Amino acid sequence: MLGKILTINKNTATLEINKDGTEINDLINLHVVFEDENKKILGEIDSIDENTINVTFLGELTQNDFVGGLIKKPSLDAHVRIINDEELKILTGIEDRSIRLGVSPLYNDFPLNVSIDELFSNHTAIFGNTGSGKTYGICRIIQNIFPNSNIIPYKANLFIFDSYGEYINAFQDINKNNQYYAFKVITTSPKKDYEKLNIPVCLLELEDILNLLDATNFSQIAMVDTALSYVKMFARKDKESSEFKNHVLAKAIISIMYTNQTSARIRDQIFEILSETNTPELSLDTEVPGIGFTRKFRNCFDIDSEGRFAEQKIISDYIKQFVDEQRKWNYDAEGVYYSLHDLEVALNFTLYSERYLLNEAMYDSAMSLKVKLHDLVNRTNGSFFSADGYITLDEYIKKIQISGNRKCQIVNFNLEDVDDRFARTIVKIFGRMFMKFTRALQNRATYPIHMILEEAHRYVLEGDDKELFGYNIFERIAKEGRKYGLILDIITQRPTDLNENVISQCANFLIFKINHPADLDYIAKSVPNMSEDIIEKQKTLQAGTCVAFGRIFKIPMIVKMEKASPPPTSANCDVYKNWMVKLNQ
Repeated sequence: MLGKILTINKNTATLEINKDGTEINDLINLHVVFEDENKKILGEIDSIDENTINVTFLGELTQNDFVGGLIKKPSLDAHVRIINDEELKILTGIEDRSIRLGVSPLYNDFPLNVSIDELFSNHTAIFGNTGSGKTYGICRIIQNIFPNSNIIPYKANLFIFDSYGEYINAFQDINKNNQYYAFKVITTSPKKDYEKLNIPVCLLELEDILNLLDATNFSQIAMVDTALSYVKMFARKDKESSEFKNHVLAKAIISIMYTNQTSARIRDQIFEILSETNTPELSLDTEVPGIGFTRKFRNCFDIDSEGRFAEQKIISDYIKQFVDEQRKWNYDAEGVYYSLHDLEVALNFTLYSERYLLNEAMYDSAMSLKVKLHDLVNRTNGSFFSADGYITLDEYIKKIQISGNRKCQIVNFNLEDVDDRFARTIVKIFGRMFMKFTRALQNRATYPIHMILEEAHRYVLEGDDKELFGYNIFERIAKEGRKYGLILDIITQRPTDLNENVISQCANFLIFKINHPADLDYIAKSVPNMSEDIIEKQKTLQAGTCVAFGRIFKIPMIVKMEKASPPPTSANCDVYKNWMVKLNQ
């Protein structure tokens, strides 16, 4: 089968075919060993013609390891043979602290094990066409993590962001393997009988609010930042909070009172402010004391025959008592909670107190935030943000992992009933929360968290947020998360839509069959160590088979994934079954 060496070039060798009756067409992609007296060189069969076999050199095999690249080529007298099982074990993984990734279809379903640390302590990218077996493969890998044994991954923290609810069937009975395993679904769908998504508003930060409101310019950052400061102070509901509200509102009214506008225009603007932002002391129906009488605040703005407010002095004296420019306000709001409605009130205070809505240059930006926040508060998406009481970030992350009295190793966020923009914002919010949580751990990387992003092209976009915030949360996780124990697993059929900087930080790749030339070109340019050979290999893969490379293997390996049991709900529609009806003859 493998004859003598005919030629050795820079990185290839040509072998003579020993025609002993063996089927030679099955040799493509097999690995061969060039064995000299004191060294073993590993190669891979690239092509076969009528009389010769062409082999590419990969590196050197030592007794217990493989070293990529060559310093010295094999001699022409070297013995050439197919790699044996012991050498395969060196290339494909260790038995200890490992899980089954799949089997090798090239070597009679030889088991391919990978180190748990190498696979799960590094970012991983999984690419492949629809129907190529991505979801089945990922489900099988995760199922292999949870064996029926005495050593169990009880402290695993896998958060699956599932666009279409495909993973639920694969993991809902995971406790049958071991009573200490648990799976939980958190959904945005009102039709599904699972726990509903509920994010405490008090845990949202500036970037989260800006994303929820689809902010587009820098002026909106200052508006929302001020509103967050206001809402936290207002939420204290103490004496200082009430006095601060009156201070802010009184300043806004005074700033309008002394403009060069007509009295009628001033009155209209003040009435607009007090109709949306008011306090018991400053509202249109507040009783204002005069000399020997009282009247409602709205009546103080009656205009006399000269076009002036009849009670100008009463208005000024009453309002000025609430302004205190010398006071140093305490903005500390630790432990308070508030609702989206409270935030809407605070934003209204902000827009009027800073005169954003009265500033022609700022009006459009301010009004955009005002309308979008009001829309969020009053529509379905607003129900996903609660104000049921104050909760810390640590408590919240632990809470979403609890079902009954059991810790859930897998939490599935089912986002199938929301649009892409809102789903992307939700995933960003959790990404930022997880990053903040893991960075704050006293003992670094002791609470590893995996974000498994199905349909990752919905979330991990090129340039998203960088212009406005100066950073992209997924880029930050990709660059810094690994050392804190926050790991990304990115699954997509459209790699061209992904953020290139995130892909560049992935250390492991599972490439299922991809046909689109643009996707192939993108992968070739963006994926580290992506060779033309790997591109060619994946073009002929069957469903459920991938090319795997990176930290998990010494060299790229073709891996046949074992079937997930139970499977995910990602199969094609059974058209025949749903079409056909048997008639009673």
